[in-house]
Amino acid sequence: MSNGQLSREARSRKLGASEGEGIVRCDACPVLCRIRPGRAGACARYANEGGQLVRTDPVLLLQRARDEGGRLVAFAGAGWDGGPLDPSRTFVTGVGAGTTYPDYKPAPFIVSAEHEGVDTVTVVTEGIFSYCGVKVKIDTDRHLGPEAAPVRVAGEQVGHVTTAEYGSQMLSIGGVRHLTGGSKKEGTVTCEALLDLCSGKAVEMTIDDGRTVVVQAGEAPVVDGRREARMRVGCGSATVGIFAKQWLGHVDEVIVVDDHITGVLTEHQAGRVLDMPPAGIRVRGRKSTPGRYFQVARPGLGWGGTDITDPLSIIQRIDAKVAWPGLRLLLTSTTGEDALYCVLDRDLRPVEAEMPRAVRAVVERIGENCEPSLCTVLFMAGAGGSLRAGVTENPVLLTRSVARGETRVTMGGAPVYVWPGGGITFMVDVTRMPGNAFGYVPTPAIVAPIEFTLPRALYERLGGHASDIVPIGDVLREVAGDARIDRWRGENPWPFETGGGSLQE
Repeated sequence: MSNGQLSREARSRKLGASEGEGIVRCDACPVLCRIRPGRAGACARYANEGGQLVRTDPVLLLQRARDEGGRLVAFAGAGWDGGPLDPSRTFVTGVGAGTTYPDYKPAPFIVSAEHEGVDTVTVVTEGIFSYCGVKVKIDTDRHLGPEAAPVRVAGEQVGHVTTAEYGSQMLSIGGVRHLTGGSKKEGTVTCEALLDLCSGKAVEMTIDDGRTVVVQAGEAPVVDGRREARMRVGCGSATVGIFAKQWLGHVDEVIVVDDHITGVLTEHQAGRVLDMPPAGIRVRGRKSTPGRYFQVARPGLGWGGTDITDPLSIIQRIDAKVAWPGLRLLLTSTTGEDALYCVLDRDLRPVEAEMPRAVRAVVERIGENCEPSLCTVLFMAGAGGSLRAGVTENPVLLTRSVARGETRVTMGGAPVYVWPGGGITFMVDVTRMPGNAFGYVPTPAIVAPIEFTLPRALYERLGGHASDIVPIGDVLREVAGDARIDRWRGENPWPFETGGGSLQE
């Protein structure tokens, strides 16, 4: 590729075609908007400026910190200092790059560079994904809704509740059937919800037969108007096991209330190892193994993710032959946010009492060991045929190269997890991506950046578009003046590092 092919005119021809009278047809998605001068297309991502089709958002260049004697030194200021960009420390992302989907044309940028003695190529584009969605991890032990229950935004189903994980509730949002398989309104609302979630905005969702939850990537969830603070330290049984020795000598029985497994200290293996005498307090529910009980209550927003608001209601009976007046009983949740200390009276009834300092310290330690509640949003999609055709004329070779780990895949410079098996199905943490990385087209579908980095020799063997390769220095001279320039995020691995071997020939 020559410098002339990087000009605004050349890029306009690659992204669309002139139709006369100043009208430009945008070929960037199947909608094929006919855009008049001074107007933008339906997605607002492309516009007609003086008869040329331009991307309304500038391409994003990421500049890595300098390495001085093994110490990384950022460039001046909060962002780019305005000086010449060092090609060896600059990564061209797919953000704002444009797309040649859905046809055969090479990707908008195919950039060559030398790193640690290896000639590399990075193929840069924006993908249009209808087979896409997000997996949402919500750190809370509170019951959000039944498994497989529909999740709705503005009344439209956009996903469902999926299997809970340890300390977290999980949602699956989006997918091709909600985007294109239902009504037009369902598809539009789903697309908007996905775009907001991926862009770090708060989205309010309602769950059938469940709760209302506000989800925002990197922020605490809000459940029925209450902002969550703590992710549980473990299930009730695990909590007993962790803190049993610290309770020894300060209490005679501990019940840790949990929707999954409620733990009872003196029955539990931990209590037996410590030679704690039985307390004779039996809780409701189905006994699993000693000191571990399932289904002590219904799921809810109360203690330990149950519907319990009065923890003493969990007690089924107290054995008068085993228990004794003055027995010290602690009931707590798996986050330590709820706790009650009681002493049995002469009639063996639990009576609330002031919690001793030593007992309070252990309850507070439960809270100390709870991580902050957060929402995690992972964008998940598959790189389809025509996207891969922008990389190589033989797309299956790219798929196999990615599967073998020879070709690195990033999204806006952020690392992705590629699923094993056929195709290129990947997930990425949206909080590790640059701001304003996502867009949409009205088909509807989500638009997201994607980059493929590999050795140049391998790229040519894969049938890559070798005649469209352009050196990084030429790219910077042509587009840096109009580009958005930001610093590389230190938590993301540099795509050109050869330590893992995948970029070595």
